[in-house]
Amino acid sequence: MRMTVIGCGYLGAVHAACMAELGHEVVGIDVDQDKIAALQAAKAPFFEPGLPELLERTMATGRLRFTTDMAEAEGSQVHFVCVGTPQKRGEFAADMRFVDAATEALLPHVGPGELVVGKSTVPVGTAARLAALVAQAAPDALGLAWNPEFLREGHAVEDTLRPDRLVYGVPGGPETPEGQRAKNLLDEVYATPLQRNTPLIVTDYQTAELVKVAANSFLATKISFINAMAELCEKVNADITQLADAIGHDDRIGRKFLNAGLGFGGGCLPKDIRAFMARAGELGADQTLTFLREVDSINMRRRIRMVDLAREVCDGSLIGKRVAVLGAAFKPDSDDIRDSPALNVAAQIRLQGGDVVLTDPAAVDNARRAVPDISYADTVEEAVKGAHVVLLLTEWREYRDLDPTTLSGLVREKRILDGRNALDPARWRNAGWTYRALGRPRA
Repeated sequence: MRMTVIGCGYLGAVHAACMAELGHEVVGIDVDQDKIAALQAAKAPFFEPGLPELLERTMATGRLRFTTDMAEAEGSQVHFVCVGTPQKRGEFAADMRFVDAATEALLPHVGPGELVVGKSTVPVGTAARLAALVAQAAPDALGLAWNPEFLREGHAVEDTLRPDRLVYGVPGGPETPEGQRAKNLLDEVYATPLQRNTPLIVTDYQTAELVKVAANSFLATKISFINAMAELCEKVNADITQLADAIGHDDRIGRKFLNAGLGFGGGCLPKDIRAFMARAGELGADQTLTFLREVDSINMRRRIRMVDLAREVCDGSLIGKRVAVLGAAFKPDSDDIRDSPALNVAAQIRLQGGDVVLTDPAAVDNARRAVPDISYADTVEEAVKGAHVVLLLTEWREYRDLDPTTLSGLVREKRILDGRNALDPARWRNAGWTYRALGRPRA
């Protein structure tokens, strides 16, 4: 099948390469000339494990190419819209300019029998609005479907090729002829995953739109719940990790996403729960999602607590103290620093007079552009040299596996703050370190 992917950022580039891997002929389109030049040279414009190799492999087949020319969309049976929906400046609501612009630019090139498919995370009601535009501009097309993505950064290639579920929001719902035609075409797109018995839910537009934001809101709530418990654990010197293990054995609760620490960040969860609240207000359901305000508040408090803890172990002041920060990305296996708790903590410590030296396996260049007034190091050894305190803020495997004895000879003071509860406290304490973590006993 020939298909178009509009928007070649994190979602679109991965989706385009994976669709080519599944055997389709794919053209990726974006307005960013530098991004397109990199992709056309089979170079990933961001860090994502497995993507560079996938780009090289699929580009070599001739099934994948990238361009800035929207006219190249002509002749595709399916057109995926994969552009971003960032948070509006000064508001909670999602900024829909990019989705609207991409759709409007695409519509003159949509032909009879072709299907426009939205994958972006959008406020409920967007699909119906865009479907009306498609019907007006391309009346002979199959219309519009909504096919939300469920990618995890660091696992995006695997999540696209082997999804844990597929959701189609089809025109008129699954029982209508137009809905069935859209489903049939999407079944061809995802023939390989469907042959592996991937669960499929076919529904209406509004349900498909709500699935992604509901899932992200649930995950955010679960993370903030365990972090609220961590706040209580600190008050009474209890152990949040053992508490999470205990309640996680209840299969109604489960252990996943009960890892207390610095909280969530990135380009999805924070802005998606805020946009969800904003949309609920627009729909007159203000009270429905008020709990998400506390979810967001708990999450942001974790960052403040980490700065306070750093100041506490540095004898009450960060002024002139050398602070080594391990991690800038919002999560491991990514170079994404959008709303990164790690980078936010590093910047706050710098504002309080700390001499911050930050390192990260993938995100240093992005961090340096965002926060140029702190120092950066290429290695852990360089970052921790002479440090009064070390903060582990992104749980990269190489940081989880650090040898406390080896680092002992490099730092000025053997103090480590585990912002992700990723280290073995006994191992570090036995090596002579002062170990502190969010929600863990002092000793």
